[in-house]
Amino acid sequence: ATQSSKLHEYYNTENVFVSAFTCPKSDSDARAVFCCGFSDVKYCCDDPNSFFPYEYGYMWWLSLGALVGLSIAAVVLLAFLITVCVLCYLFIATKPRGLDNGLPLRAPGMKTPSIKEQFLYKLSLLNADSTETKNEGCVSDSGSFMQN
Repeated sequence: ATQSSKLHEYYNTENVFVSAFTCPKSDSDARAVFCCGFSDVKYCCDDPNSFFPYEYGYMWWLSLGALVGLSIAAVVLLAFLITVCVLCYLFIATKPRGLDNGLPLRAPGMKTPSIKEQFLYKLSLLNADSTETKNEGCVSDSGSFMQN
């Protein structure tokens, strides 16, 4: 006994009536015993899971919808990546170059020293440091200062 399927009549995608037929057709492969295709485009094949109870055009709309969805997802991903790159660039480009020493400390009501006064103060600190290093030495038992 051979296996076969009977396909009922239907209207195809061009709205033309197609008469019922049995698979396998006389002019097709003998292994094509299953009904395949869509509700408006039917043919014989050898895969029992290849019939879809939808119209052929419906499947195209599903494919088009998937393409639109993937395109939107790709654009969103690209926009996200561009945003991350721009923010990283701005973060690196706007970093301060030198160390921030903070605000100068002063008591309330005091005036801010001028640039000249700040310079003279720093110069006096440097002079004090250099004087201390020059005076390093030893004191002898007699109390007199001896230079190393």
